This record gives sequence, C-alpha cells and structure tokens, in this order.
Amino acid sequence: MNILQINSSARTQGSQSTVLANELTARLLAVNPGATVTLRDLAVTPHPVLDEAALHALFTPADARTSAQAERAALDDALIAEIQAADAVVLGVPMYNFGVPAQLKNWIDAIARVKVTFAYTDKGPQGLLTGKKVYVALTRGGQYRNTPADTQVPYLKTVLGFLGMTDVEFFYAEGLNMGPDAAEKGLAFARAQIDEAVHA
Repeated sequence: MNILQINSSARTQGSQSTVLANELTARLLAVNPGATVTLRDLAVTPHPVLDEAALHALFTPADARTSAQAERAALDDALIAEIQAADAVVLGVPMYNFGVPAQLKNWIDAIARVKVTFAYTDKGPQGLLTGKKVYVALTRGGQYRNTPADTQVPYLKTVLGFLGMTDVEFFYAEGLNMGPDAAEKGLAFARAQIDEAVHA
C-alpha cells in the first residue's frame, strides 16, 4: 500500500488537523505492515496558485514550453504523480472561513488535469483517479457538521468524486475554539471515529 498524506493547514506547528492526519496515517501503517508513506506538507512547501502564467504553461505543448513554463508545469506533474501512485490518501483539513484552506485548493487545482486525472466523454466527465480510499480529518472551531455552513464536505465529495475518488470517509473534530472541554470532546469524537474506521 502507498499512502499519501496531505497536510493543508497554514501552520507548520500546532495544527490539530495535522495531528489527526498523522494519527490516521499511523493507524493505516499499523494495519498495513510494509506500507509506504509520502508526506506533503503544504505549509512547509506551499504549491503556487493557478494563475495566468501557470495556465499558459499547462496549455502549451510540452515540447514548446519555455524553461520557466516547463519548470512550472513540473510542479503540478509531481503532485499528479504522487496521487496516481497512492492507494490511500489522508487529508488533514482545517476549516478557514467556512471553506478549505487556500493551500488545499492550490493542491486540488494542481492535480485536476484534463486527459490525465479526468476526461470528458460522450457520457459526461469520467474520473481517472480510481481505486483509492480517501480519509479526511476535519477540524473546526465551531459546530458545523450537517449544517448549511459546512461547505467543506460537499465540495470535497464533489471534486474528489469528479477525479474518480468516490470512497471518501470524513472524521470530525469540532468545537475546538469553544473552550477546553468542548475541544477535548471534539478531538475524542474524531479519534473514536478513526478507531472505528481503521482497525486490525
């Protein structure tokens, strides 16, 4: 098994979503001896935003790119290679202003490439990143699960499913900014979910 862990917090230290993602990966390693892990921390190594220069690079044929364009496209190619090789994906996702972190959106923009990770067919879009299990550790300061304010889960289900990753499981740590007791309860709930989902 190849495990790809993506930490999307803006924090390099003290991130609760990263703590839970680490625990998820450790659990997967415990039940899958011999598994390998690729870790990409988007706070340590931020991926560039999809801007006009990046679009020009990606839509220019590889043999016609300038050196700068080739270098920019190669950054996305590296992320695509990682997700293609993964059997399991662990995402650590805090909630920022009711959405996913910009760091995670940049990663998604990088791995979503037509004819590579999805294709348009006469029957509609087809995801090409199939056969992967995705685990998402969600951390929130308030309580948003199953409310209209939770835009993260619908978005992630949609975009991951569009790319072919339809087996997605979410773990919720909520109320983390509502006092020590609420935070402890929220983290305990997420860990109980992880225990139930990933066990020998």
